[in-house]
Amino acid sequence: MIIKGKSAVITGAGSGIGQAVATELAERGVGAVALVDSSESVINLARSINDRLERPVAEAIIGDVTDAAFRAKAFDLISSKYGPPSICIPAAGISHDQPAVQIDEASGRAVTYPVEKFRELCEVNLIAPAAWAMETVARIADERRSRGIGPWKAEEGIQGTIIFLGAVSPHGNSGQVAYAASKAGLEGVAATLTKEAINFGVRCAVIHPGYTDTPMTRALGEEYIEKNILPYTQLRRLIAPSEIADAIYFLLCNSAVSGQLWADAGWHPHA
Repeated sequence: MIIKGKSAVITGAGSGIGQAVATELAERGVGAVALVDSSESVINLARSINDRLERPVAEAIIGDVTDAAFRAKAFDLISSKYGPPSICIPAAGISHDQPAVQIDEASGRAVTYPVEKFRELCEVNLIAPAAWAMETVARIADERRSRGIGPWKAEEGIQGTIIFLGAVSPHGNSGQVAYAASKAGLEGVAATLTKEAINFGVRCAVIHPGYTDTPMTRALGEEYIEKNILPYTQLRRLIAPSEIADAIYFLLCNSAVSGQLWADAGWHPHA
């Protein structure tokens, strides 16, 4: 898939991997990139990208990625200006780390991971990415139908690509019962959507980043990183967001690569 001139939508573009991917695609010649985030930081990011490239390629869209009305509004805006996006990278995510079961020091009783936190995390990390991905496919399908085009044929070339952000957590990681479940769920979404979306010329893949130098990872604290992450990572360092962005660019452009790509810097869970 050639990305030059295509439009892309990236959620969670305000920081971390989402921000790195937005910058990477803009510098690689994408026609337009929608920077979607709940934070106003995407306004400055869009301005920075546009000033550096001296062209209006990035556009900030601020809102809640879990809100269906906001999602529809964002796609309407993108589609009206640039046509239906050919690239979707739903990178927005949160993490509420806590053991599945632990003893409460105050009461002395066992408490379980709060169900409301589990639901909130899955809403952001699993349901929202799936919804943004399906909306991308739907917009491409509608556009094809409006032009009287039937089922996709190989000679047309790839019409769109969706890259989900998985994680190393589904290998098993203490304190991440909800996070691991949400990321493992994306594998099922991608596997199913891969079989269905190709009827419209859209392919899907999942990248599984290891521990990356993002605000989410840094929030764990330097002591935790030094003790629980770096010793179990072959490279003995956190991954740079730009390294993940480069791997995502590879997945976008090489249509022969399907399924899942592990960009984990050799991280393996410890007992």
